[in-house]
Amino acid sequence: MIDRRKILRDGLAGAAGLAALRPGTLLAQASAFAPPAALTPIIARPDRVFRVTVCLRPFRAAGPRIEMEQFGAKHVVHHYGHGGSGISLSWGSAAEAVPLALATGAREIAVIGAGAIGMTTAITAQRMGAKVTVYTKARYPDIRSARATGSWSPHSRVAMEGATNAAFREKWERMARRSFAIYQSFLGLPGNPVEWVDRYSLSDTPFEKRPYTPIAMPNGGTDYFVDYEELVKDLTPLQQAVPAGMHPFRAPFVRQTTTLMYNVADYFHQLESDFQLAGGRFVPLDLHGPEDFSKIREKTIINCTGFGARDLLKDESVIPVRGQIAWLLPQPGVNYGVQYNHLSVLARRDGIVVQPGGSDESYGFNDPNESPDYAAAREAIDAAALMFAPKAATAG
Repeated sequence: MIDRRKILRDGLAGAAGLAALRPGTLLAQASAFAPPAALTPIIARPDRVFRVTVCLRPFRAAGPRIEMEQFGAKHVVHHYGHGGSGISLSWGSAAEAVPLALATGAREIAVIGAGAIGMTTAITAQRMGAKVTVYTKARYPDIRSARATGSWSPHSRVAMEGATNAAFREKWERMARRSFAIYQSFLGLPGNPVEWVDRYSLSDTPFEKRPYTPIAMPNGGTDYFVDYEELVKDLTPLQQAVPAGMHPFRAPFVRQTTTLMYNVADYFHQLESDFQLAGGRFVPLDLHGPEDFSKIREKTIINCTGFGARDLLKDESVIPVRGQIAWLLPQPGVNYGVQYNHLSVLARRDGIVVQPGGSDESYGFNDPNESPDYAAAREAIDAAALMFAPKAATAG
């Protein structure tokens, strides 16, 4: 006979054991594990750059706009303005926005925009029982989300301290945790749309918590980006020091952690496929102002236009944050990321992302220029090459 009480006791004991594993408790046992495999240095040469792209992140000081507005007979739920956290927060943010649309009683819903926010919103609405049509000017790969860095960054330039409160802080944590939970369902799928990768932080001096950077606001004065990292530090491993001789980098101080990465090409193919298999359809449509909402058949609309909302709605609260990427050819066996001296490098399956700015939060803020800067791209590639120590000469 099955002893259900024993199973229950064992299960509770196991759960208690997991709960006891607080961040850092395993660090003392690190020596019991085999050393990590040797890292293959990234070949950072200008001739290996196959494209340079620029993305304007839609930042709002108050954080993402998630609210209902009436336009004639149309109920429009605005869902945009996630800064550098759009992909990371998208599922949790959609879980906040979609119920506002369903509260109108509609079961046929229009979503405007086919970026990360639009697609996750559309799928979330489907899973909540709605029939969804996505109206969009462009689809992947002709969307800004296609030019995203592709790493788990739920608090990257998502809001300003002076424009938010405790309620937003709680909502942010709710969105981040919901998104993280949904991303676990993408792990292990064909194409690896989401996967765990190691990330390395390099420094020429001992690591210290970086000071906050004051940001000059467009309307005058300064403010600081919110820093919510501590709220979700339990979701990913702590950073650990990597001893000299166990990494290929020049810098004397190296830390390593593991985090989620989005293989954006595979991820968007998965999103579009899931949406269409559930009965969703795309309709090409270019909107120029709120008056064009009347062109949409559905009475309830979720507006997921990202940075496009600035022009569509004349919403000056949307501030551009420019980000440029130089794309290096993928390398077999290279599947990690590095951050050093305000330069971020991340090896994805569709290319190695080399992005200036890194931890410099002011980089690209309020810069609407969406044209590639090839000189800056060359400088970034040269800087990436300097991350790695030269190979030792072998005896002849």
